[in-house]
Amino acid sequence: MDDNSDSDPRVAGLEDRTLMVLDDDAPFRARLARAMSARGFDVLSVGSVSEARDLLKKSPPAFAVVDLRLEDGSGLEVVELLHQEREDSHAVILTGYGAIATAVAAVKAGAIDYLPKPADVEDIVNSLLSARENRPNPPENPMSADRVRWEHIQRVYELCNHNVSETARRLNMHRRTLQRILAKRAPR
Repeated sequence: MDDNSDSDPRVAGLEDRTLMVLDDDAPFRARLARAMSARGFDVLSVGSVSEARDLLKKSPPAFAVVDLRLEDGSGLEVVELLHQEREDSHAVILTGYGAIATAVAAVKAGAIDYLPKPADVEDIVNSLLSARENRPNPPENPMSADRVRWEHIQRVYELCNHNVSETARRLNMHRRTLQRILAKRAPR
């Protein structure tokens, strides 16, 4: 391992630094693999569920960063298999298609975290290195479902440069319904 200035001392202190990066987007996979190598992980990079299965049977890694949706299957299947092969492993699911149901499924499959793409490398490293027991407690006063919905609509509206018609199309809702929602104050 080279002594790169990005190297993380928490990673350097680990007994087993093996990390599998599974993503079918080759440029993203290569960038993430380089970034994780620079932080001290011994990276094994794969692009499909079948390649991941082969790798897990030969030598299951201590850590994994797994894309949720892959061309030949689901990352959840890989996380389950990794957890069966190596119970002490830490896996993080990355996805561009965030939903509460898949986040719950990821945790049930054995993932320790579920992050949206594009995720910051530091967030991924912090998630991988956090112990399950050290997870923060849920917030005392979480946002209501109405507030979460409103926040999501506002985010999409911002991403569409305040274009109501485009936002309505992307959210699959009627334009007038969206206009009424946008005219109201934020729910608590």
